[in-house]
Amino acid sequence: MFVRSLLLLSVLQVTLGFVPASGRRSVFDTRIFAEDKEEPKSAGHDVRSSGAPMKVDPEEAKVQAAFAEHQQNAAKLGWATDVRTLVEYNHGFAVMSTISKSDPGFPGGSVVGFAPDEEGRPLFIFSGMSTHTQDILADPKCSVTIASKEFKGAADGRVNLMGTAKLVPADEREKCKEMYLKKHPGAFWVDFGDFNWFRMEIEKIRFVGGFARAGSVTPEEYNEAKPDPISAFGMQVAQHMNDDHQEATIAMIAGQIPGLEVTEAIITSVDALGMYVKVTRTPRASDQPQQFKLRLPFPRPAENRKDVKGIIVEMTQAAAKAE
Repeated sequence: MFVRSLLLLSVLQVTLGFVPASGRRSVFDTRIFAEDKEEPKSAGHDVRSSGAPMKVDPEEAKVQAAFAEHQQNAAKLGWATDVRTLVEYNHGFAVMSTISKSDPGFPGGSVVGFAPDEEGRPLFIFSGMSTHTQDILADPKCSVTIASKEFKGAADGRVNLMGTAKLVPADEREKCKEMYLKKHPGAFWVDFGDFNWFRMEIEKIRFVGGFARAGSVTPEEYNEAKPDPISAFGMQVAQHMNDDHQEATIAMIAGQIPGLEVTEAIITSVDALGMYVKVTRTPRASDQPQQFKLRLPFPRPAENRKDVKGIIVEMTQAAAKAE
């Protein structure tokens, strides 16, 4: 937890512009030492700046500290719930990587349609002629990389599921068809005789929820988790707020994080515990605007659409009183 907190603070320094772009290493530099000589490497983010230590404006330092503390304590869905939610409400397409039958030693990649079953296992309906079908019939090991529905870049969530894809028994195919058509109502090929049903049994899960939020979830944790119900319609709430009430979102941020003045606030997702917001601000003593994503928690868990609306109204009113 201590290491994760330091990593979060370091990434926030870069993201929020507390370290100028001209004086820092890449966030993704994994070298332990700065020397050019070959050194052991370790996974992680190196955000150390080169040269003399940077002097930070005292007021900017206060904003940095307030932001870091707020984000560390902001209520978030658990990782397993996050992953389960991402898979459930994805648009139904992913990148499947298989062990190539025709090109031994190379991975094969295909964009495929899928639908999760009740346990979150991906279901597929593949043509017998497809290369990925031939690959998994020869070797069922595969992985599926799924991005969140609102994915725009590295700050957004994605998950990699690894496991085996096997043919679904005949007595379970009608149920698979029903679930698949809920996600892909126009999939007329589900009745084609030369198409086959496959289901992926998940063995490993790697999750990236954005900067400084990455790790693994066990299949057992994933299986026990349930999709967040608010996320099913959360983007509709986000779109309404972005189109008509962006000033309210900006005010809510200012009310929760003293000194953090943003000029734009776009809600990217809404769940039972809060919202993720992509904001734009210009740091003190700088003329370069910065964009980053922050967590804006609800004061209590939301249970339904009406509750979400009521909570946002309460947060807006509280922010107005604090001005």
